Amino acid sequence: MSNFWKKLIKPDSGLAKFLLFAFVLFFFSLEFLPLLNPIKEFLNADALSLQIGTAKFSAYLIIQGVIIIATLLWLTGFLSDIAAKFIKKIPGINSNNRNLITKALQILIYFIAFQIGMNFLGIDLTALAVFSGALGIGIGFGLQKVTSNFISGIIILFEKTVQNDDLIELNDGTLGFLRNTGSRASLIETYDGKEVMVPNEDLITNRVINYTHSNKKARIKINIGVSYDCDLEKAQKLILEAAKEHPRTTKDPEALCFLEEFADSSVNFILLFWVNDVIEGRYGPRSDVLFSIWNKFKENNIEIPYPQRDIHIKEGNI
Repeated sequence: MSNFWKKLIKPDSGLAKFLLFAFVLFFFSLEFLPLLNPIKEFLNADALSLQIGTAKFSAYLIIQGVIIIATLLWLTGFLSDIAAKFIKKIPGINSNNRNLITKALQILIYFIAFQIGMNFLGIDLTALAVFSGALGIGIGFGLQKVTSNFISGIIILFEKTVQNDDLIELNDGTLGFLRNTGSRASLIETYDGKEVMVPNEDLITNRVINYTHSNKKARIKINIGVSYDCDLEKAQKLILEAAKEHPRTTKDPEALCFLEEFADSSVNFILLFWVNDVIEGRYGPRSDVLFSIWNKFKENNIEIPYPQRDIHIKEGNI
């Protein structure tokens, strides 16, 4: 059953086209073929009519409205797909602007379709003013989050603080690439292949770290401790050499090494160096530099201290 409905509501599916054509053909046959007047009169009979206040809705009018609405929905979906495909083919437009233009066109198409549908059905929108006002308040409370997420999505597309393919990190520690900003939620693809749907409102109201907003450079920090007996200046030189020799280390800004503190069992240095592209990862360069420091320290007899504990056992009477 689910596959049937998917095929039915898909604008370009063969089933949707066939059913729509059949309903439209039936409606026009009732409207223009005199031979079918008895059927039309039967559908307009009072026995098959629905009275709501002063308004009277016959079965024929209801069928007419359903066919018109179905036709308009299919046409709007079809035109929206054509507009989206056309915009994708326009060169020189980035993904965020493309999404923004697509959404604006879709809203415009649905608004025009709504106006046309009301005119076809002969519904006076001014008569629905009071009803729509009360209904709007109820829907507003019910769809508050949906509306908030929709508006937040538009703000994101306009401000461009986060864009598609940016590497971002959320408050809860979610780290990944923003792949798509939808009407309700944004899709974030993490490094381990998970696809996380995040409400657009969270990207507006919460703090978001964007690693690639203005540039893709990233700093890597490594803490290193050496023995009190070693040559500190030589140790600092070797640490800097290990960082500068890595192919992904940038020359501007250059790598820096500072003596941080004289701790209980070691003299601690802090190494800071930058890589050009954070998207390629930071764990790889960090691991390579640590291996290089280890090898350089071994070759130059520089000791990396580790905690030791002496246990003294006293003899006593039990």
